[in-house]
Amino acid sequence: MEKILSGVVLECVEGDIAAQADMTAVVNAANAQLRMGGGVAGAIHRAAGPGLEAECRPLAPIRPGEAVLTGGHRLPNRYVIHCLGPVWGKDRPEKELLASCYRRALELAEEHGIDSVAFPAISTGIFGYPLDEAAGTALETIREIIPGLRKVKRIRFVLHGREALSVHEKHLEKLFG
Repeated sequence: MEKILSGVVLECVEGDIAAQADMTAVVNAANAQLRMGGGVAGAIHRAAGPGLEAECRPLAPIRPGEAVLTGGHRLPNRYVIHCLGPVWGKDRPEKELLASCYRRALELAEEHGIDSVAFPAISTGIFGYPLDEAAGTALETIREIIPGLRKVKRIRFVLHGREALSVHEKHLEKLFG
């Protein structure tokens, strides 16, 4: 599904975040130490190779809601934006911290002239954030930010599984018509 707002294409697809060759940057749902982990962080680090972890080392640790930028290394993307989402029930206020991830990632993209960004569903894996609430927060935040974007022209949600895709498409339709 695809929508256009203020000249920015917003889309939801099912797929592998580490295989988005047509995107300038991908977002890593990182851990605080910016190391290889499971889920999205594991997929991105495995595809990027050991150079990514070496570049991340001096940038860590980061706090929930923060984002940092690195090169893409062996990924097909020029950049990786690493965001530490909140752990549901632990990092509070969850909604504000999750919104900060999306806001900071897009601010970094703008600062670095990045025209396209692919996001996973941040915090919805082992961090336990309920998928429906996370999708709503992500898309509401992006809707607020889009009118101010000058460089970013494409935002893609790359989702793991049919349920995640369906939930994000529901929120995309509700918020963007």
